[in-house]
Amino acid sequence: MSKTVSAAADGVLPLAPKLKQLIGLLGDGRFHSGTELAQSLGISRSAVWKYQQALADAGVELLAVSGKGYRLSHPMQLLQERQILEHLSNRATALLERIEIHDRIHSTNSHLLEIARSSGDSGVVCLAEQQTGGRGRRGRQWVSPFGHNVYLSILWRFQSGPAGLNGLSLAMGVAVVRALRTLGIAEVGLKWPNDIYWRQRKLAGILIEVGGESGGPCHAVMGLGLNVFLPSRHAAAIDQAWVDLQAILADDAHALRNRLTAELLNHLLPALAEFESLTLAHFLDEWRSYDCMLHRPASVFLGEQRFDGEVAGVDAQGLLLLRQANGEIRAFASGEVSLRQS
Repeated sequence: MSKTVSAAADGVLPLAPKLKQLIGLLGDGRFHSGTELAQSLGISRSAVWKYQQALADAGVELLAVSGKGYRLSHPMQLLQERQILEHLSNRATALLERIEIHDRIHSTNSHLLEIARSSGDSGVVCLAEQQTGGRGRRGRQWVSPFGHNVYLSILWRFQSGPAGLNGLSLAMGVAVVRALRTLGIAEVGLKWPNDIYWRQRKLAGILIEVGGESGGPCHAVMGLGLNVFLPSRHAAAIDQAWVDLQAILADDAHALRNRLTAELLNHLLPALAEFESLTLAHFLDEWRSYDCMLHRPASVFLGEQRFDGEVAGVDAQGLLLLRQANGEIRAFASGEVSLRQS
């Protein structure tokens, strides 16, 4: 049903087994002596020292202090198939075809789109410790440091054509909020059409890519990037207000990473399975209850055009409603939305 992938993916080679084992040993964030690490890995102490550069190349910062040993600059919990499966519900397990866990990959979405084109698989979950070409909406790069966040994509097939998937990103947003609330994370909101916010700062984003015949069966790849911990040197590249679970929980959020992944799947997989029959209507009232944009001044950008107004919610088709200064309400199926100060 599931597997951990160690082969090369999308042209990006996986980590050497010893290197990954070393990260696992250091994942608690505490100091470990060179002798202890060498014995655990079955290598020399000088080889442990040489691994510092290999870790740096992978984007993992290793600190070496004389008399104390080595530790990671920040604790890290690597993805473990067994731990994820332990926390999966019976419903999610029944819907899951398999799990792929990659060390490094260009994009989890791109990988599943390739699988969709070459097979009839559905219910495939792709996870990665790091993406080298992760994408947000409109081609933006998704900042993806190694081993700290959740980079997750799901391939799902639908009998209807792409037109029947209108509003799918809203339903997926609801599923993510449900998962976070199950873990005790409150004050989570949704920003149309596919962002998850906490106290007006971005916590996660969804990217859905659809393929198939317009009037027949189609497939969708739902990608989710969720910030568990963003090191400051990576966060510097982000040009909007953001937050991670480490800041929200004020605790070692990294220790939740496998359980969090399972909880997300517990809600995302059933939502995907139900969407075709239940449609957006089933999720819409709940989405509206999480709407963090309602009644706030905003600008919607469509290419070079800009529309200012006050967010008036979403309609039955999931279109954004913007009340303009003249009182007219305009509906948007797409566009870049920017909240403005009152």
